[in-house]
Amino acid sequence: MIGRLSSDTRQRLKLLALIALFAGPMLVAWIMVEWRVGIPDERVAHGELMPSLPPLAQWPLEKPNPVVESDDWVLAYACDGDDCEVVADRWWRLHRALGKDATRVIRLRLGAREAPLPGEVAGPWLQRPDWSDEGELWFIDPEGRVVLAYEAGQKADGVLDDVKRLLKMNPEPALASRE
Repeated sequence: MIGRLSSDTRQRLKLLALIALFAGPMLVAWIMVEWRVGIPDERVAHGELMPSLPPLAQWPLEKPNPVVESDDWVLAYACDGDDCEVVADRWWRLHRALGKDATRVIRLRLGAREAPLPGEVAGPWLQRPDWSDEGELWFIDPEGRVVLAYEAGQKADGVLDDVKRLLKMNPEPALASRE
């Protein structure tokens, strides 16, 4: 049958085969990314990666705030509703689950009316920003940039996986661990 095709038709078929050879993998990769098919769970962040939020130093918090000046990672969450104690307890348990890395992370409760839990810092809002919703959680790097954002109701085990992975990928500086 190929012998019967004209020279122009054979050239077109060769061109289409080359296009399919190079465009096919790109199409498959796009489908994998968009539909999250075939991507291992350990490679997927459970929260929104690098959200477009201002740095922690620009958040409308009451001053002075010791968290802004620290060189630790910050687990900040908005909590000023009726279920604040339940939410605070969930993130306290996550903080304890970090084990030896727990000392590298500060918990910041934003908008809290109650006294903070042990090891937690209260950061009352001067005015709640438009981008903040009740129950949201943000993981902030030592330079004050929001690295991950989680919607209200996010499961703690997904957050724990992300936090452990980030702390593992960003080891503590050698001088800081000797002090």
